[in-house]
Amino acid sequence: MHNDDAVAGRIHSIETFGAVDGPGIRYVVFFQGCRLRCLYCHNPDSWAVGGGKEVTVGKLLEDIAAYRNFIKSGGVTLSGGEPLLQPEFAAALLRGCRRLGFHTALDTAGSVPLEVSQEVIDLSDLLLLDIKSYDPGLCEKLTGSESAHSLALKTLEYCESIGKPVWIRHVLVPGYTLSPPLLEKLAEYLSGLSCVKRVDLLPFHKMGEYKWAELNEPYQLYETPAPSSEELRQATEIFRNHHLIYETERKWL
Repeated sequence: MHNDDAVAGRIHSIETFGAVDGPGIRYVVFFQGCRLRCLYCHNPDSWAVGGGKEVTVGKLLEDIAAYRNFIKSGGVTLSGGEPLLQPEFAAALLRGCRRLGFHTALDTAGSVPLEVSQEVIDLSDLLLLDIKSYDPGLCEKLTGSESAHSLALKTLEYCESIGKPVWIRHVLVPGYTLSPPLLEKLAEYLSGLSCVKRVDLLPFHKMGEYKWAELNEPYQLYETPAPSSEELRQATEIFRNHHLIYETERKWL
């Protein structure tokens, strides 16, 4: 048994045929625990650091290997929650996936200092980086965190410095992030980074509202509608005009 196999962590859930969390069909491990409190989060049940279930890297790798034929042209994605809150567990799992020959992706908000996250970033083949807002004040309003904005940009700048491929994810929330001037500023910034290979514009959706009620958490977006097709088209056009590779996620349209 490899030394990493005994490393344990807490996970929220697993998706064995993920199609929207990186290239190809992927085995997605959703880590438990997140310090951000995003207004539009559709998995608030993943917030509690001590929640979920404990599992070892060895057990996860056994299960991942069983899906090799299905994910061999895709890979494994670490999502959450926030995987970077469990850096030892995440790093051990990534090393294991590398030994097995799987492509790896890290889905993160980048809201952890680089001195904690750097090894995990280095071990990942691809980052799926969730930029909450390019505006610091709005980012704090959306996440409840004063540092989320600066840490995310530092994460992205580190990826630029080492040439780590990044797919940007940005949720379009009417009344918040779905603002042409804000989107223009974000697109202009991203267009100057060679590490950014793709931008996914994710429409805000209503599917997770019931979880907030079940957890007795105050939800502020009951009256916020999903974006219209025309609003999505206009947002996409902004990123096209900046020559960014983009795709509009159609899962919730």
